[in-house]
Amino acid sequence: MALIAAPIDQFQATVAKLLETQGYWIRKSFKVNVTREEKGQIGKQSLPKPEIDLLALHFGRNELLVLEAKSYADSPGAKLAQLQEEHDVPAGRFKLFTSQRYREIVLSRLLQDLIAAGMADAETKIRLGLAAGKVNQGQSEAIRELITGKGWLFWSPDDIKHAVTALQERGPNSAQDKPSES
Repeated sequence: MALIAAPIDQFQATVAKLLETQGYWIRKSFKVNVTREEKGQIGKQSLPKPEIDLLALHFGRNELLVLEAKSYADSPGAKLAQLQEEHDVPAGRFKLFTSQRYREIVLSRLLQDLIAAGMADAETKIRLGLAAGKVNQGQSEAIRELITGKGWLFWSPDDIKHAVTALQERGPNSAQDKPSES
């Protein structure tokens, strides 16, 4: 399977399947209902509802993975410099990664809404992650170091390719196939 050339929906479906083999329940394109007051705290009154590419809940670990799944098919790929940016008011491509206030408010609202819907509880751990179908000029290890240093998850194109290959070799119902948990 050519991950780099995959359209975003196909790429997200591939990443979702890999998460399912790890025991996660998946929701795609999950919108977070940030309130007007929270938008003011973020610094953007006209902010549209933040959308999470893949929301993955692992009941056994009571872990909620908030995953950005980006194929970057028609671009140079994920760039370390963009992930290293820090913004008080969210800006750029990686808002959840680069704006602490935005991240805290959005993830807090997400957890509150999931608790209200009976889909999580106050003990549910939230972990941010990035699955990249393409990385700019061999920056995978530098991006991995940055992201995992913050306790987040990073799946590089090689991680995903390896997991897809393993899944194809073992069959689609195997729970043994997964990218590294780095």
